[in-house]
Amino acid sequence: MTDVDQGAAGWRPVGDEVDPTAAGIQPAALQAAVAEAERRGGRWQLVVWKDGRLVIDRASDAGGPDLFWTWSVSKPAVALLVWQLAEAGVIDVDDPVVRWWPEFGAHGKDQVTVRHLLQHRSGLPTGPGGQLGDALAMADWQWSTRRLAASRPRWAPGERAAYHYLSYGFMLGEVARRATGRQLPELMRERIFEPLQLRDAYLGLPVCQLDRAVPIQVDLPAGRVVEQVLNSPRVRQAVIPAGGVSASAADVARFYRAMLAGGQLDGVRITSPEVVAQMRASSTVDGQPDGLLHYPVRFGQGFQLGGPAVGWPAVEPFGHLSSRYSFGHNGSNVCVGWADPAHALVVVYLGSRIRGWQPDRTMVRDLADHLIAGISAARPLPAR
Repeated sequence: MTDVDQGAAGWRPVGDEVDPTAAGIQPAALQAAVAEAERRGGRWQLVVWKDGRLVIDRASDAGGPDLFWTWSVSKPAVALLVWQLAEAGVIDVDDPVVRWWPEFGAHGKDQVTVRHLLQHRSGLPTGPGGQLGDALAMADWQWSTRRLAASRPRWAPGERAAYHYLSYGFMLGEVARRATGRQLPELMRERIFEPLQLRDAYLGLPVCQLDRAVPIQVDLPAGRVVEQVLNSPRVRQAVIPAGGVSASAADVARFYRAMLAGGQLDGVRITSPEVVAQMRASSTVDGQPDGLLHYPVRFGQGFQLGGPAVGWPAVEPFGHLSSRYSFGHNGSNVCVGWADPAHALVVVYLGSRIRGWQPDRTMVRDLADHLIAGISAARPLPAR
């Protein structure tokens, strides 16, 4: 990443964007971030808030489809739902999963707690057949949950963090479904989407919204097959809580603005500051490779955590310059949403093009670092 040219000119706010200098960020930083999105290509949306002010709201195309498959940017929403249910006394995060889902106890999983799921520490990052097996089943809720209930864990509960690729949403979602007797899309809509006025966020696209689904483009071997699967109406309509929320960048940004403000936005509170703090509480050891991804990832209890990477390879979706207080979630380096309290920053990039792990992870890191480098005066770090 090159240094931001502080003398760059030509940035003109559009729509509801404010003059970035009033929010303490250099216009050249915004130009550089938009340029990263443009170079990647495909369809994209980029929304950035700084100090509670909208400084970027840009998209590759003002017309056409505008609801993006958000990949694992979806995960914090289902985690928040579970924490909301705990806050309401419906469940306890230290409950064994079998309290709500007895079949899950097969093969020694009876000691797995809801908290283990939130921390990616259940020992069950995937079901039988690994990531491919999970992907083949992901559009069928019953098939997915039955596979997981019958699975043998790789590690004892709590022993090791191993990214719960798709199992995260199905396991947490099944607990929520059984504890409430209600379906997940209904719960998510009533407890998160509607209160936050996320009018373009869906867990499972309704038929009437399918024409707004942004097609995924995969520039890799077998990419056409992946495109056919992920762009199919069956998959876009399916309830896949760990990866299948369809949304606009503006709505994802509203979610993170609420989380940055301790669980409220525009006078509406959806959770307490204490719950947000729990979701951000670190549950991993710095530098320890993840059991599924094989590189270090900092997890909280519902969010990924940012800051400079410790260990190799360095995967920094919120940027190398982000503070260790930053939180959010990467979506396979195709989409990303995060907030950094130290910089009063909310950043959401949603994309449609997959080029490969190396160029895509570099792009989301550099986009973030351009923005942070352009902040003229970062806020003091908040107290722990």
